Amino acid sequence: MGRNVVFCKYESSREAHSNVSDVLDGEELNQVAELESDFIDYIGCDYALATSHGTSALHLAMLALDLKRGDKIVCSVNAHPKVPEVVRHFDAEPIFIDIDAQSYNINLDKLESYLEDNQSKKLKAVIVTHVAGQTCDLDRLYNMAKIYNVKIVEDASEALGATYNGVKIGATGADITCFNFSSHLKNDVCNGGMIVSNEESIIDRAKLLSSHAMTREENALEYIYDVVDIGYDYSMSQLDAAYIRAQIKEQDSNLARVKEIAATYTKELSSVAHVTTPEAISDEHPYSLYIIKVDKNRDSFALELKKEGVEVGLHYIPLHFLSYYKTKYNLKINNFPTALTTYQQVMSLPIYAGMCDKDVAFVINKIKSVSSTRV
Repeated sequence: MGRNVVFCKYESSREAHSNVSDVLDGEELNQVAELESDFIDYIGCDYALATSHGTSALHLAMLALDLKRGDKIVCSVNAHPKVPEVVRHFDAEPIFIDIDAQSYNINLDKLESYLEDNQSKKLKAVIVTHVAGQTCDLDRLYNMAKIYNVKIVEDASEALGATYNGVKIGATGADITCFNFSSHLKNDVCNGGMIVSNEESIIDRAKLLSSHAMTREENALEYIYDVVDIGYDYSMSQLDAAYIRAQIKEQDSNLARVKEIAATYTKELSSVAHVTTPEAISDEHPYSLYIIKVDKNRDSFALELKKEGVEVGLHYIPLHFLSYYKTKYNLKINNFPTALTTYQQVMSLPIYAGMCDKDVAFVINKIKSVSSTRV
């Protein structure tokens, strides 16, 4: 049987097993509360609230911002469908912005132009996705938010442990940051998300709404409650929290290994024909994804790699390609030219801490082999 390198796989540490066993053995330890405390210490934020999934965290963020029908949320056209999805659940409107050709993040020049030309009370927030964990110029972004009076929500699904000017994402100045512990294409054995903020009022409202907006008197019987708003159940399970707590402790060392793999990829692939390796904006790029460009028939290239035992991923299909948004907002393929060109060329290589050097070499050799067949 030939060698096969999957796009991503979960790593189950001894500590994760121990934490999960504590839950199953009925240990009197609130794993969710412990995770929230651990996360605050790890990120350096003031408040954190665990949720059932990363999408739940983002939806809860919209609730905490009191999003209403007709409100507008600006986001990149190159984002996971969950981003505009949580906006549409409020009958609010997502506004799409084209991307930066180098980072694949939202184009700040185009964002600023939109904010300048469309000042309105209905414009509530900007959701910024950190593609591959790499950030845009956050100082400039936060300054825009102050000038145009909008909130900044960061989708940090691929940015756990990533930093900006030495500060971890989640503590750099966004109003709300949302994390996802089982993000797109990175299948894991658990689900979970986290919403963090330095504004106590935001987390207090999120916490209220995350449990059906139920309130209880401090000294009353446990089963006596009131409902003061319309909420939902966003709670994380004790088992998920136990497993994720171990992940958090291992994240920095995992990122260090991922950066080693990224450096090897860049060294070995930078001169390969038809392949362009990612250009890091700074040395803080965490390479949560390693995204290359293929200049000739990306899909054919990916299929050949799959036949050779290398799985690849795509981040993401531009939102204006998707039937719902294309139809509802009458969007044309050429509306976002940078996202269009990028989508036709990019793919993500396997990159995770559990990859051994032989796996990395295998991926490199197969890319070189497939590339050599291109004309």
